[in-house]
This record gives sequence, structure tokens and C-alpha cells, in this order.
Amino acid sequence: MILTLTLNPAIDVSLQTDRIIYDDRTYITAETWQPGGKGINAARTIHGYGADVRSIATFGGEVGRRFEQLVAESEVPVQLISVAGETRRNVAITDDEGLTIKLDQIGSAIGAEDLSKVDASLLEQLPQADWLMLNGSLPPGVPADYYARAIGAAQEHGVETLLDTSGEALALGLAARPSIAKPNRPEAERLLNRTLFSEAHAVEAAEDVLKLGAQRTILSLGAQGAVAVSEEGRFRATPPGVQTGSPIGAGDVLAATCVWALSEGRDFPEAFAWGVSAATVAASRPGLGAGTLDDVRKMRERIELKQL
Repeated sequence: MILTLTLNPAIDVSLQTDRIIYDDRTYITAETWQPGGKGINAARTIHGYGADVRSIATFGGEVGRRFEQLVAESEVPVQLISVAGETRRNVAITDDEGLTIKLDQIGSAIGAEDLSKVDASLLEQLPQADWLMLNGSLPPGVPADYYARAIGAAQEHGVETLLDTSGEALALGLAARPSIAKPNRPEAERLLNRTLFSEAHAVEAAEDVLKLGAQRTILSLGAQGAVAVSEEGRFRATPPGVQTGSPIGAGDVLAATCVWALSEGRDFPEAFAWGVSAATVAASRPGLGAGTLDDVRKMRERIELKQL
């Protein structure tokens, strides 16, 4: 079973527009509302593949009640934990050329009492899990080492972990030696305090993330694909063409598909390639969400995977 944790979920509002332009009118041509947050996105992806996945997420306030309804409609098995703060609402605006603007709320604080309920749920479900995915930002009030402590708890139960976060939570989480770390380019640049201009820079950055504690690193590069570094070697996966859908959430799909593929018995390089395949499909679609497993399988045939 794959378990995901989302401490800072959101309702994701996706708006498709004819164009994005300043000082003139923009028309909305489509609108979708989905339950979101990185861990929820990951769980929805894995559930869509027909795999055994469960998720833990917080919710609260008026927006939280709508979030609860959307989660129920998704049919993804999610244990929702009521907290005092209001659930976020995030907005992604994408035009017909693929230009995207993302507006995210920070999220409400989670107090110690509510966080203890999350801890109890996590400890209850870890013994049944093979993987724990720790995705997304930590809301205010949650200690920066929370993911590091969750990785330690997972390791005590022999559970593999994927860490997909940023800032201090990423730095502290890496020291706990997650099985996989999956920063994107901006997150890696902030972590390492340098700009990544080229493929060589990206590979070097992925290796530096290993030195900080990760056992394997996937560094996503948006439309340029991703690089991965592990004891198996250095790898680059390059997608075909240019995607003109919405890139929002594609990184979550990449992480989820990679973990799913590993749980299905594929080796890390091939699981990495499947992750990039799924992210490419997701980025070519309007709104948020992954494609079908058949879509991903067809895209895998077009993804160039090479060892560096």
C-alpha cells in the first residue's frame, strides 16, 4: 500500500482562458474544481492506476466542507482530519497557448492538538504501508522538522519514503535520508543557493542533494523533462515536443507514478522514465490531473531515457 500525507491541502480551481494579457479583458472558457494539495494529487494519480493507495489530509472551515465533498466524489480513500483552520483555495489560470499563472494561498496554522491527531493517524497506518509520500508545504504552526520525523517513523516500520517539499522542510528532511527526494529546479536552486542553467548543472545539483542525505534524487525540469541520480547511475529523461496544456501538478504526477512503478517491481531508472512519461501526459492536458495508464504507457514509448 502507498500512503500519502497532505498537511496543507487545497481546493484547486483551474481556469482555462482564451489568453492571458494585462490591461485587457480575458475570457474564461472552462472551469474545474478538484481536491488538491500534492499528496492528494499523488493519491488521485495512483488510484487512477488501480493501485492500493490511502491518503491522510486535514480539512477545516467552509472551504474545508467543500473540499470534503470533492474528496468523496473522487472516490480516493482519504482519511480526513478536522482542524481549526480554513482549508486553502488555489487558482491556476491557463490560456490556449499554455501560459499559466498559479496563485496559492499559504494556508492556515495547525495547532499542536490538531497535529497530534495527524500523528496518531500516521502511526496507525504506517504498519500497512510499503511507501510513504510526504508532499507539499508545511502550513504555519507545523515544525520544520516534521517531515524528517515522519521519515524516521517510516524507517522504523521498514517503509520507503519520498520527500517532495521545499525550503527548511526539505533541508531537514534530507538529513533523515528519504528513499527519494524530488525537488524541482526552483526548489533545488533555493536549497543549494545557486542557479541551474544547464543539464550539467542539474545533474550536479541532483548529486549534491544525495550528499545532503537522499538515497535517490529526481530533479524535475518542467518541459525539459528531468534528471535522476542514484547508485544505479545518472539518467536524463526527455519528453517529445512542447506541451501546451497546464503544467500545474505535473510534478506531483511524476512523483506518484515513479513510486507506483517501483511498487510494481520496476527498477529505479525505468520507474523514473514512467514518472516523466506520466508528467508529460499531465502537462499536455488542460487543468489538473493525470492521464490514464494507457496514455502513460503510450507516452513511455516516446520518452528518451539515457544514462549520462
